[in-house]
Formats: sequence, structure tokens, C-alpha cells
Amino acid sequence: MIEILLVDDHKLVRMGFKLMLDAQPDMRVVGEAEDGEQAVDMSVLLRPDVVLMDLHLPGLDGVRATERITADLPEVRVLALSTFDLDENVVAALRAGAVGFLPKDVSPEELIEGVRVVHRGESAVAPRLLTRLIGTFVRAGTEGPRPRPVPELAGLTDREREILVLIARGRSNTEIAADLAVSPSTVKNHVTNLFAKIGARDRAQAVIVAYEAALIHPGE
Repeated sequence: MIEILLVDDHKLVRMGFKLMLDAQPDMRVVGEAEDGEQAVDMSVLLRPDVVLMDLHLPGLDGVRATERITADLPEVRVLALSTFDLDENVVAALRAGAVGFLPKDVSPEELIEGVRVVHRGESAVAPRLLTRLIGTFVRAGTEGPRPRPVPELAGLTDREREILVLIARGRSNTEIAADLAVSPSTVKNHVTNLFAKIGARDRAQAVIVAYEAALIHPGE
């Protein structure tokens, strides 16, 4: 049973999500919060598997609440929600530790699958959508490439650096294996080592690191 905490300042939105999720045989809504402070407190109290986090909240916003939850409770998976597909807070939420992003107008099937995906430990953002999303904000926020020093990259092997670039271009592990003519299990091992070295919890954070280190630029 996947235990879920709903965080949204609109009661009707929470009610709709609760009805939808509780109808699933493998899901149960264990709590609701209407602002970021409540979300943090209830996460500590309830230890849900997944937090559905609206990014636009009164008081402590969804980004800062996500940062506090993931710092104190790394086993809790935060799935960020926003009214807008290209919301600058989305990148901030991913950087803060959210493991995925979905627009609030997704279909019920997409939301339900998103919860299952992040519960499995994967990102709920499609790789190519993630690349396009982050690339948009990197482009909007800079006049040109401004690499951020990332000391962790110095410890990467050439193959790990190559794989990081392919991840940032939206390749799945299977596609990377085909590109490099190696087995998927070999790629999986490289990805595990790569994430450990750069301090990334998932592909979302790895893509951000690749952009910030200027290993890849918007439009590539």
C-alpha cells in the first residue's frame, strides 16, 4: 500500500485527488496539508511514501517545504505539482529534492502512474520533457554559458562523463546501452556510480548538474 500525503491550499483539489487515489487498490491517502509548514510537520508525523506537493502555497512555499522534507526524511518521495507546465519553481523543486514534476491538469491515469513511478524510486518526468524543461530555464536565466564549478565532476571517469551527457540528452538506460554497445546492466552500474559521485538522487538532479556544469547546452 502506497501511503500518500496531499499538499494543496485548495480543499476541492485535495478532495478530488483523495477520491481518485483512494479508489486505487494499492494507494491510501493518509493525510492532507494546506501549507508548507503543515506539510513538513505531517511528513515527520506520518512518514508517507509519497508527498504530492503543490508548489504554490501560502507561507512556506512548496519548494522550501520540499527541501526540508527531503533533507530530514530522504526515504519520502516528493512529487511536485504545478498549474503551469513551464514553471520556474519546477527546477527549484527538483534541485530541492523532488523526484518528479507533473502539471495539475494531467489525466487521472497519468497522476496515478506518476505516484507509482516515484514510489518505485524513478523520476515521474519523461526524460525528454525533463531535458526540454530544464533547458528552457537555463536559456532564460543566462545570456550565455556560465559553467558552475562542480568539483564532483573531476572524479568521473570518461565513460561516466559520457553517460551523464547522454542522460542529459534524454536517453534511457536501454538507449545508452545501444549507443555505447554495452549491456544495460553495465550502464546501470555506471549510472549508480555516477549518481554517487555527483550527489544526485535521480536522473532529474543529474540533468541539472550536467546543465550547470555546461556539459550540455540548451538546444543540443
